[in-house]
Amino acid sequence: MVLPEMFTERMEKLLGSEYNAFISSLNEEKTSGLRINTLKLDMAYASQLPFKLDKILWADEGFYYSEDSRPGQHPLHDAGAYYIQEPSAMAVASLLEPGEGELVCDLCAAPGGKSTHIAAKLKGTGLLVSNEISAQRARILSQNIERLGICNAIVCNETPERLAASFPQYFDKILVDAPCSGEGMFRKDMAAIKEWSPENVKMCAMRQKLILGCADAMLKPGGIIVYSTCTFAPAEDEEMLIWFLRQYEGYRAEAWQHSRVEGFGTGQESFVPESLGKLSEREKEALACAIRLWPHKIQGEGHFAVRLRKPGTYGINVKSVSVSNKVKHYYASKKELKELEVFLGAIFIKTDISDYAERLIFFGDNLFLVPQFFKPELNINIIRAGLHIAVRKKGRFEPAHALCRAARPEDVKQYQDCDYDTILKFLHGEVINCNSGFKGWVLIGYNGLGLGWGKAQDGTVKNHYPKGLRRLKI
Repeated sequence: MVLPEMFTERMEKLLGSEYNAFISSLNEEKTSGLRINTLKLDMAYASQLPFKLDKILWADEGFYYSEDSRPGQHPLHDAGAYYIQEPSAMAVASLLEPGEGELVCDLCAAPGGKSTHIAAKLKGTGLLVSNEISAQRARILSQNIERLGICNAIVCNETPERLAASFPQYFDKILVDAPCSGEGMFRKDMAAIKEWSPENVKMCAMRQKLILGCADAMLKPGGIIVYSTCTFAPAEDEEMLIWFLRQYEGYRAEAWQHSRVEGFGTGQESFVPESLGKLSEREKEALACAIRLWPHKIQGEGHFAVRLRKPGTYGINVKSVSVSNKVKHYYASKKELKELEVFLGAIFIKTDISDYAERLIFFGDNLFLVPQFFKPELNINIIRAGLHIAVRKKGRFEPAHALCRAARPEDVKQYQDCDYDTILKFLHGEVINCNSGFKGWVLIGYNGLGLGWGKAQDGTVKNHYPKGLRRLKI
């Protein structure tokens, strides 16, 4: 691996005697991890996965796996049983510690590893707003939210400024996993090396300041911001933390329960340039609370993270927020609700929709069950507005793919659990056999996890797995 000279010079100066071990680690094989999706599985299921797994100490749901296991190619990945995530990155949502019923924002969320981790900790309660400024990356984020069966998330494609204008002092907790120079990903992503430059570090730092300002505007008094990067650059880590504390008075850093894990480092006073002047006791305390993950000290890539509490009294005071997609939307009428209840009644065992009828909203021909505390009125760009339930086609309903990801086998009247070879055929888009007594919509699954819809007749299932998700070969 050939690293930029200005990068190595800086790191040698910062790390001193640890420099050689650090450089050697960048030439070693990267570590790989997966995180169990506890919205679908309990942790006991981990022992049943067909891969050799080793526990990650700082993430209760996280495990290392060997590259030859290829869990991303297994049908359980398609089913949302787990999320492939770099081990160090799992520390960030754990540091945020989302609690049930809280209103949480992931401000720079794609591709979705940290958002899906947050959602698992919310356990289907509260509200998660996952935002991504890049339209292409926002679509990937939305797909991962869907794959893992998350029902209480709004996926936005917006600038931080426009989002801040729509959610003033709204959230209990905000994650700013900031776009950065990506130095911590050098051994994982060769493109990060090619794109690196001192100018890019400076540009990232400027952008991070803007994003953090928006996060402060959206956070309730007493709320929590977790700021994180995957870079070693002090300009984006320690210096950014000191800048924020001076710009937004009253914030205090908080220590983390896993901060004493062997190999975890802290923010370094020595990394802060003299040009910033003498550090206050509050700033020194914040650096000591921050965590630094180094690839020569742990099994993982590089990360920096710090948990900051805003001044004021904290309490979960739930209020609705009104935002809207740019697509025309309207609430389902009484007639449409009756038609929907009949439609769902043919698929599900229990179909009383009275408890959530007021949250059923059409965006064009797509019907969504929007999360609590959310009303579509203002003007921001929403890609996913909660749980996509159904699509209206020629005066009738068809179940949305997202609905099968949120449904459990015990919820539906007709469920077909497939063996490994059959589910691969289904994922390829082929017709498969089913129970001869089935007729109409069937939930097709593997190992008790729903994967897609099929329409049964005479012992066979017409495949309705989305064409864009189908495997090109078995």
